[in-house]
Amino acid sequence: MGSVQIVTTVLAAAITAVAAWLAVRAVLRMTAVIRLGQPDPGRFGDPATRTRTMLTETLGHTRMLRWSVVGAAHWTVMVGFIVLSLLVLEAYFEVVSPTGGLPVLGGWVVYGLVTEIIGALGLIGILVLMTIRLRNRPSRPERRSRFTGSTMWQGYFVEWIILLVLTCGFLIRGFKVANGHFEFPAWATPISHAVGGVLPAWESGTSVTALIKIIISMVWLIVISLNVTMGVAWHRFLAFPNIYFKRNPRLDPAPASGLGGLRPMMSGGKPLDFEEADPEKDQFGVAQVEQFTWKGLLDFSTCTECGRCQSQCPAWNTGKPLSPKLLVLSLRDHAYAKAPYLLAGGGKDLSGEEKASAEQLAGVDVLAMAESERPLIGGAEEGGIIDPDVLWSCTTCGACVEQCPVDIEHVDHIVDMRRYQVLIESSFPSEAGVMLRNLENKGNPWGAPPNTREDWTKGLDFEVPRVGEVEDFEYLFWVGCAGAFEDRAKKTTRAVATLLHEAGVNFAILGEGETCSGDPARRIGNEFVFQMLAQQNVETLNEAFGERERSRRKIVATCPHCFNTLGNEYGQLGGEFEVVHHTQLLAHLVTAGRLTPVQPVDGGLTYHDPCYLGRHNRVFTPPREVLTAAVQGGAGPAAGPAITEMPRNSERSFCCGAGGARMWMEEKIGKRINVERVEEALSTGAGTIAVGCPFCYTMIGDGVTGKGAADQVEVVDVATVLLRSVRPEGSEAAAQ
Repeated sequence: MGSVQIVTTVLAAAITAVAAWLAVRAVLRMTAVIRLGQPDPGRFGDPATRTRTMLTETLGHTRMLRWSVVGAAHWTVMVGFIVLSLLVLEAYFEVVSPTGGLPVLGGWVVYGLVTEIIGALGLIGILVLMTIRLRNRPSRPERRSRFTGSTMWQGYFVEWIILLVLTCGFLIRGFKVANGHFEFPAWATPISHAVGGVLPAWESGTSVTALIKIIISMVWLIVISLNVTMGVAWHRFLAFPNIYFKRNPRLDPAPASGLGGLRPMMSGGKPLDFEEADPEKDQFGVAQVEQFTWKGLLDFSTCTECGRCQSQCPAWNTGKPLSPKLLVLSLRDHAYAKAPYLLAGGGKDLSGEEKASAEQLAGVDVLAMAESERPLIGGAEEGGIIDPDVLWSCTTCGACVEQCPVDIEHVDHIVDMRRYQVLIESSFPSEAGVMLRNLENKGNPWGAPPNTREDWTKGLDFEVPRVGEVEDFEYLFWVGCAGAFEDRAKKTTRAVATLLHEAGVNFAILGEGETCSGDPARRIGNEFVFQMLAQQNVETLNEAFGERERSRRKIVATCPHCFNTLGNEYGQLGGEFEVVHHTQLLAHLVTAGRLTPVQPVDGGLTYHDPCYLGRHNRVFTPPREVLTAAVQGGAGPAAGPAITEMPRNSERSFCCGAGGARMWMEEKIGKRINVERVEEALSTGAGTIAVGCPFCYTMIGDGVTGKGAADQVEVVDVATVLLRSVRPEGSEAAAQ
């Protein structure tokens, strides 16, 4: 070992020891903060599926590859980080000796070839990512960047570190080539040999460059260890457990996001039972950051600040203050700033009293003490972490959760904060109070008389059977509040009933026995009203189905919000049903030949994916199958034009603005979400905008009217489009 190698070895060992010590300290701190969260025992079931999902989403990059070029570039960098860690390890042998290498693997040609390819792809990938970040930097005035609010220096720092480490890898190999002791042939490592061809035969070049590579790598580790909120770096470690512990790890039909049913209201790791709950002992929603679950705190720590959630958020895109990314970052920064106070034993009990003694808090930093006094929800004058306008701008559309590459569950966290505001603080938009009172007093958000629930059946040329009046039925037709009381939605209800009758489907309705599913109450945060309505409905439905097994307890719903609530949330209250959306059933009936389209639809047609049908439940194909059959009129593709898709469709569909109980809250900030969506629909030039949700029907219809396009463009449900094709004569009378 020469003098150069002695120096490089000592320096490499010293900086590595410092970095390792800081890294261990950082991991212990992060673990301590995450463990401050509340229990969440449901995260540990089905480890096999969780492992498969984690590997599919990480190694397969299934979420990232939706962004094509960005996803492919990120995949090469990720694989490079994992595999080329071996080359960083190899550098420790190379600082000791210019001819050093990894034992066993070091002389294997396959190892040389694979690392050469991955290194080259990694260089290309990181240059692509750096270019994308620069082109989308927030300082550019001509675009609303998804990086707005991200800590840009951290992104640039990580990217430059990766670029320099990869470059050093090829320089080390180049020096070995130049000095004639490189172990791999030119055909397996052409880039390394090309670099070696221009480098001098400097014997110590290998060791010096290896030291530089180690220093760069350890500087990265030191910096992130001193910045535990540096999600752009820490996500490469935290993404694996965060995806593993996601709420909904199912793989069929595809790796799914944490959407569908909301997480139930929890206290102490158990679902809250309102019949026994005590506000002085049980947690009602989230009022303090430590009241989130440990998975919530892990979510906040994992955020990589990529801004994909922000770029897809309908609130952010229409000038509202909500950015899912900035909300998560605010909660993350608050949690870590408050952590010294919490770890010292501090915290407020449910009555607002301090739990720690003065002695416990004596050594806590004054900044942490100040952070502990900030309200979780509050305006700037109160020093709040999350502004109320941010909290109430959310439509719960799920675009943020769908796009997040590390499976952060933004919607659950937002609703948990809403729950406390509604149930304990009674603080929510005033206009929503009317809706909640109507739900409690009338069983529907419009406050319509319950005895008019069956008025939509009047004038039909057949009798609509009621549960109790018929001995047996295959499907219970869940009409929903909009379908029973809202004039436009009633057309859909009548069209669906007519089509089911036409197809010979044996169905029945509950009539006045039906009440609101509770979706708007739950999304606004009033879990009490939701459970009251849901328990009533579960009892009614269980009585209607009797002793049938689940596979024969079939419900068809026209409202995706009812469809989602009945199918994904009633199970939490003892209601197990097989729920289908009407477009799914109609698609089946068309395929089976029980409904035959005969009249093509003219004028062009586009389809708006409802959030709670598409993103939340991944029903994308059936509505399009129905519309395609109707457009073609049973005569094949030549009979009519194809469906014209909007630029944002399927899982990237843009919200209509009505979800999350926003249907009953005035939109006072920024551009109206429904207007944004209508402009996109009108840009297709289609004469018909088809929808599959009564809320979307109202919002898109109002938007078309507001744009002065009602004479040129018609908004109708998928069922009405099919009815017009199946029954060219008399279909309008049936719908009306």
